[in-house]
This record gives sequence, C-alpha cells and structure tokens, in this order.
Amino acid sequence: MTDTPNSIKKSRGSNRRFILLTAVIATLATIAGVALLINIFERQQEGKNPFYRVVDLTDEIDDPEVWGKNFPLQYDDYKRTVDQVRTRYGGSEALPRTPTSADPRNVVSQSKIEEDERLKIMWAGYAFSKDFREERGHAFMLEDQTLTERQQVVQQPGTCMHCHASVYLPYKKLGNGDLVKGFEVMNQMPYFEARKKVSHPVACIDCHDPATMQLRITRPGFIEGMQAFKASQGVASYDVNKMATRQEMRSFVCGQCHVEYYFKGPEKRLVYPWSKGLKVEDILAYYDEIKFKDWTHKDTGAPALKAQHPEFEMWNQGIHARSGVSCADCHMPYKRQGALKISDHHVRSPLLNINRSCQTCHKWPEEELRARVETIQERNFKLRNLAMDALMDLISDLKRAREAGRTDGELATAQDFQRKAQFYLDFVEAENSTGMHAPQEAARILGESIDFSRKGQNALR
Repeated sequence: MTDTPNSIKKSRGSNRRFILLTAVIATLATIAGVALLINIFERQQEGKNPFYRVVDLTDEIDDPEVWGKNFPLQYDDYKRTVDQVRTRYGGSEALPRTPTSADPRNVVSQSKIEEDERLKIMWAGYAFSKDFREERGHAFMLEDQTLTERQQVVQQPGTCMHCHASVYLPYKKLGNGDLVKGFEVMNQMPYFEARKKVSHPVACIDCHDPATMQLRITRPGFIEGMQAFKASQGVASYDVNKMATRQEMRSFVCGQCHVEYYFKGPEKRLVYPWSKGLKVEDILAYYDEIKFKDWTHKDTGAPALKAQHPEFEMWNQGIHARSGVSCADCHMPYKRQGALKISDHHVRSPLLNINRSCQTCHKWPEEELRARVETIQERNFKLRNLAMDALMDLISDLKRAREAGRTDGELATAQDFQRKAQFYLDFVEAENSTGMHAPQEAARILGESIDFSRKGQNALR
C-alpha cells in the first residue's frame, strides 16, 4: 500500500517535532550541566577561601564586631549567646525585672538560692548566700558579674576579670606588652577600677591568634595551672601554647575559665589548685596543705571552701575526655554553611543541638539521647539532694553544739568533716552539667559528701 501525500507530510512533521524536542532537551540538559559545574566550581572556591579579609586584624583589636567583618558567620553565631533557653536541669529562664539606677537590667535569670534555700545555709556568712543566679550565655558574663548583689556584700578584686571579660589586650596594656605582668597588676585592683579597663565579655581575641586564627591560651591562670598539673605528672616546663595538640586546645580554650580556682595572698593572684591533680580530693589536699579557706561558716565556725565552676576538672574524669572528645565537639560542633565547614560559635547546651552535638557519634533518635541524658541528670539531682540534706543535718547539729557552749576546739573534727562534705557537694553543685560530664565521678563525689556529713554527726556524739 502506497503512502498518501498527507501521511507523508504528517510523518515528516512528527520527525521535525521529535528533532526539535530532542534539541530543546539537549540544550536544557547542557545548561543544567553547565550550571551544576559552575556551582561546584564556586563551592570549591568558597572552600578554598574560608574568609575574606575586609580588615587587618592585630593583637590591638579586641572588639568582636571588627573581627566579625572577616568572619561574619562565626560572629552571627557569637551574638546568639544572648538567648535564654532552659533545659530540664540547666539553662536560664528570662525573668522580667524592673530596672533601677544601681541595676539597669530589665531581664535576669532565676535565683538558685530562692529555688533551694538550703544553699543559703550552706553558704551562711559568704556573699553567695545573698545572690546566686543561674548562669546566662557568654554575652552576659561581664554584665552579670558587674551587677550581681555580691558586689554590695564584699569588695571583690580585679582578679574576677580573668574569666568574666576579654582581658588579653587590657593585660598587655597594663603590663607594657607583658601578659603576666598585666595580669598581676589587674589582680590587685579593686573590682570597679579593673572594670574600667575592659570593654567586652569573652571575645575572638581571647581564643584566636589574629594572624593565623590558630587557637591559643591567653589566660595566665590556666598557663600556670597546666604547668603545675603537668609537673605533678613528671612533665617539666610545660608550655600549653607550644606543646598541646589541636584537639587538646579545643578543650583548653574553654578550660581557661570553666575551672576551680582561688585568690592567693594579699596580691589576690589567681591560682588554679592543680599541683596535686585535677580530682576533688587532690584539690582539697592542696587547700588543706596551705591551710586555705574562703570564709568561716557563720553558724558552725567551720573553715569553709566555695567551689567555683569546675567543668574542666570534672570533664577530665569522664568518658568523653578519655575518648578524645573535646568541649568544642559538643558545645561548638562543626556545621556546614554553604561550602564552608565551621565551628558553631553559638555556645550552648548540647541538649539544644542534639543532631550535631550528639548524633555525630551516637546513632540513636534524638528523643532516645535526650532521655538518656535526663535519666543521668535526674539520678544526679536526687543524689545531690540527699547530700544536701545530710549537710543540713550536720550544720544543724554543729550549730546546736556551739549554742550549747562547746568550743571550736571540741568541735574541730566535726567542723573538718563539714569542710569536706560541703566542698565535695559544692564541687558538683557548681559544675554546670548536673553530672553529665562525668556521671560516675559525680555520683562518687556526692556519695562521699554524704559519708563526710554522717561522720561529722557521729563525731559530735
């Protein structure tokens, strides 16, 4: 059968449309492929250039906003540390407050001593019994230290700036280029005189070399503390900035401030008591050897100690430290921004960032991981309350014994047990992970605190 002219025309039209459609598809595919290649190339270039030098950073620039011109992604994260989000056992609630001329804050965090009035008894006669609030983010670290009611109770020294302000540049200026000398000068200033020398809370310059962006230690207290600790392990003349690994530095920059410490002598030199080790009993042995006390307990006459915030010491006893996991791995985990891989500078609880903080290593659902953490913290909190009750019993018994006329000489053994029980309990109380940094170590410490309190009561009988 012969094709008609119409069928031939239809066949040719179909072929043309097919060819045209094929050409259009091929063109679109080519365009898409070229766009993909361009995108890949751009991302590769972004990866090669982690930042654009807008300003020349030096050791004379401590304003984080200026550093943020070169590192806008990190600076945006840094600014987010103003948030106040409470987890089940930590974090701060944003409580409204009426500003005054003495304290212009219109938002504060909740008072721990009002939540648990046993703390007032534990710290009777000490400034913390007057004001102690839940810690807020890094953005508030200088403001909250400046405006705490503790400033009205006791004359605090300039030493406090070591951990509450960006002090690298002020130290250098006070020491005419000598960091340690400037540290020593500021230590001896009254707090509000030293306050005039600083402008920012912790800032980029405190952890990074402006020329290379390498992590560095800028706090003399930590530099000297690590020298003492390493010497106890047989390592002489340890220089943390030269001898620490990069992964160690990702914890050490945090450990510059999140530690136990005391003010030594009339010069108020900040000292990390690590020459015997980092465990609570090592630190207590150091204090006992030098006969140090923070204050005399108002109700019992015991030479008492106030633990500060020994997160670094407690973390060192936990499974994460033993596994080589740094503070930054959990509190500042890596994240992707376009083609860039950066550390998240929105420093916060890992429970608020489980996907990146925890699931990198632990391959379980978020709710499962949260439940595990909260179970550990719940048990820790219950044990903490048992230790607190035991301490209250000892303090009550000691107070009655003094009122009955027994002398401090007769009460010395029980007072020493109070010193031990209280410091052990406070070591966990002041450490902000509610046991999570080292669950077994925290439980051990609280158990021994209970034992000290009960032995103190037995000594009175």
